[in-house]
Amino acid sequence: MASVRGSQPRYGYSPPPELTDGTVRRVPIVIVGAGPVGLAAAAEFATLGHHTLLLDDADTVSAGSRAICWSKRTLEIFDRIGVGDRMVAKGVVWNRGRLFHREREVYNFDLLPESGHQRPAFINLQQYYVEEYLVERVLELGRTEIRWLNRVTAVEVLSDGGARVTVETPDGVYRVDADYVLAADGVRSTIRRSMGHDFKGKVFEDRFLIADVVMKANFPSERWFWFEPPFHSGQSVLLHRQPDDVFRIDFQLAPDADPEEERRPENVLRRLKQMLGPDVEFSLEWVSVYTFTCRRMERFRHGPVFFVGDSAHVVSPFGARGGNGGIQDIDALCWKIALVLGDQAPLDLLDSYDDERIPAADENIMNSARSTDFMTPKTPASVDFREAALEMATDLPFARRLVNSGRLSVPHVYRETPLSMADRDVWSAGPVPGTPAPDARVAADTDEPWLLRRLGGRFTLLRFVDTVPADGGGGLVEGLRPAVDVLTVARHGQPNRSTVVDTEGLAFQRWSASDGSAYLVRPDQHVAARWQHPSAHDISRALDRAVARSAAVGHRRVAVGG
Repeated sequence: MASVRGSQPRYGYSPPPELTDGTVRRVPIVIVGAGPVGLAAAAEFATLGHHTLLLDDADTVSAGSRAICWSKRTLEIFDRIGVGDRMVAKGVVWNRGRLFHREREVYNFDLLPESGHQRPAFINLQQYYVEEYLVERVLELGRTEIRWLNRVTAVEVLSDGGARVTVETPDGVYRVDADYVLAADGVRSTIRRSMGHDFKGKVFEDRFLIADVVMKANFPSERWFWFEPPFHSGQSVLLHRQPDDVFRIDFQLAPDADPEEERRPENVLRRLKQMLGPDVEFSLEWVSVYTFTCRRMERFRHGPVFFVGDSAHVVSPFGARGGNGGIQDIDALCWKIALVLGDQAPLDLLDSYDDERIPAADENIMNSARSTDFMTPKTPASVDFREAALEMATDLPFARRLVNSGRLSVPHVYRETPLSMADRDVWSAGPVPGTPAPDARVAADTDEPWLLRRLGGRFTLLRFVDTVPADGGGGLVEGLRPAVDVLTVARHGQPNRSTVVDTEGLAFQRWSASDGSAYLVRPDQHVAARWQHPSAHDISRALDRAVARSAAVGHRRVAVGG
């Protein structure tokens, strides 16, 4: 099976200096795993001004499409670290899905029905492209040392609060100490095993065959899902278009299917011909078999070691919650480590990683498990329920909410985070604290006409006013630590360096704002607090809470070595 893009890039290995001088040096941050999550973390730290050491046991990017569906929120995070435009330009943009039962289309849906957003609901882009773009971006930013063919074999928590990382290379073994370690080494995490931790959850009996198929076909850029398709003996099939005329097709297999037998090329080709017809020319690029799994670690933080992405939690691929959830892990973590390293926040802030990302993982696991139960009913009653829901869904909108072919990824709202300030004023709508900031097209004095492009990386006070003010609003945030930027959104007037103008009215509408409203937005673009008319004292209190100086953080606090 040959790739349509030719050979994969190979990255050079160099003997680490520790092998020559025998020293064990100390670095602020070690990231283990150069998949999308580890690379995105390195890029995020670099944009925040921090250096990292990134270790990976391979010397190239992943094979096969793997994670392909990148959600709107994830694209906004990629925008912040500088690869969003490139990904969208290469990827297949889609907002619409179609659902079939046997020969009949049940209904279709639009995941982004309103206009005025920069990013679509999803793009499809093979994981190897995402990794290539992130490697190039990390090297461009220049604050990351990537060591290829450096396999981490163990991580040990030190008595001083740091961690010692043992690394195996082609030339021998060395060790490096770190203030913090991000374990992004995947579902079979060596770090997790070396520290004596495990997953808890459910492994389903259901297996799926993934095939990346190269062909010229007129399938539109949509998500197509079949229940009990006439061309396949299994329960379901999923089809996605990818760049380069590559189509991702997932076939559900029988519970007793032999994975080795199913991935044999002649058996895969037989299934594809049954689906596509005898006259369609195609070739195989990649084949794999996977089992439905919904599991997570009990805790994601263990002293100075933070588990992110698949090393911390794993779900079935239906719903695109794995890769997107991992990117959102580092979105919630990196800015906190950066503030602590910069003495801008207390160590307690890091406890909030579990407070925020464990509920997010549980939400993804719940939705993934429900999808699995609907797609593969195990009892006669479950079969009857699914049949009735699919039958009614064509004509009755309420029944469509019962149909579950993989609830597609949406960003988690940190409703219970200790870092948010509870609403003091009555709001009828708008983003509640803990919600990702909504985007809107605005008029600006730059060539970036999108509100989100002005948020992120630092705390920002987002003010809404009727007309462009004479002052920049800096008096409200003067002397705060960490520093807070001010961005004003005005209904009328001319934009300037600190003010954008809401010419279309979408920003005021989506933020449910009026003259005098204000929001405190975190460095990860989540809302920390909001007011109808804030005072400088209000903002100071909310900032203290957002960096854990006055929040009830720590009920899951982990002692060093825990």
